Amino acid sequence: MSFRSDFLQQLPHLTAATFEAAALALFRHQAIHCPPYAEYLATLGRTRQGRTQLGSIPTVSRLVDIPFLPIEFFKSHEVRTEPPEWAPEEEFLSSGTTLQQRSRHLVRDPALYRENAARIFEHSYGPLTGWTFLALLPSYLEQGQSSLVAMVDYFAQQSGQTQPAFFLHDHAALRAALRRAKQEPNRRVMLIGVSYALLDFAAATGPAPELQGLTVLETGGMKGRRREMIREELHQELQLAFGPAGIHSEYGMTELLSQAYSLGDGRFHCPAPLRVLLREPSDPFSVADYRPDGAINVIDLANVDSCAFIETKDLARMHPDGGFEVLGRMDNSDVRGCNQLV
Repeated sequence: MSFRSDFLQQLPHLTAATFEAAALALFRHQAIHCPPYAEYLATLGRTRQGRTQLGSIPTVSRLVDIPFLPIEFFKSHEVRTEPPEWAPEEEFLSSGTTLQQRSRHLVRDPALYRENAARIFEHSYGPLTGWTFLALLPSYLEQGQSSLVAMVDYFAQQSGQTQPAFFLHDHAALRAALRRAKQEPNRRVMLIGVSYALLDFAAATGPAPELQGLTVLETGGMKGRRREMIREELHQELQLAFGPAGIHSEYGMTELLSQAYSLGDGRFHCPAPLRVLLREPSDPFSVADYRPDGAINVIDLANVDSCAFIETKDLARMHPDGGFEVLGRMDNSDVRGCNQLV
């Protein structure tokens, strides 16, 4: 059995106790078999003449010692782990303006992404079959090749819902769909939306009965369409339209095949395949087991075919229980991704 096959068999059964061993095994594999990552490690002196030094890679015995690949590599390189050689069955692109180069995540097995995303969702929210999903993601739909759109579409298919999931700018149609969905017995309704579109919908609709009692999942980011605001302000405005219940959030990005959820308290909690560590924003090699605030380094073990160890431009506050709050982005970084609030 290949390393990949064996690793993917373990992925659905990961626990906090087994995460570190799995991550270190994947690091040693990708340090050799992911060419952009191997090249990056070479610049750090961890390889010599294109071949891994067996005296250096095995000495990485802790997660905090792993070098993380700068997220910009997903713009400048085809980040894939081989052998064997494989052609992507799907390609996800990040959101961004027309002047920005978009990140590319080459996906060897689209089912791996969708099934992993569903497993993570169900761990937090229960079976997909108990939900009706309605989505207000205009910029993602218009730009195309969005991992978020692919995820929501899969959730809607698996839920068995009878009505369409996606709406662009037709607020009246979305309002009618919410009204119908709330009348269905034994189903909960989730409205998933990018922040600016949810605010536009709330402003156009105002407080209304069909907006009460929903689970609202904001994916963050104004995409240049509205003034940026801190999360607390955003959630307060959304609660005026959708009621006093907490507004939920998702933390994800094109470069990840896993996502974290905040269930209304502003704190994200990592699912089994995901781990967030913080570093000093000015020092990429200052990763710590626990740091109260800093820039996010993320380990996503579902990225078995790309790179699992990514240095992001996001800023966060870490809590002792492992939950984290996303505070915004580092100066001069692109406006992109899900849940990027300044």
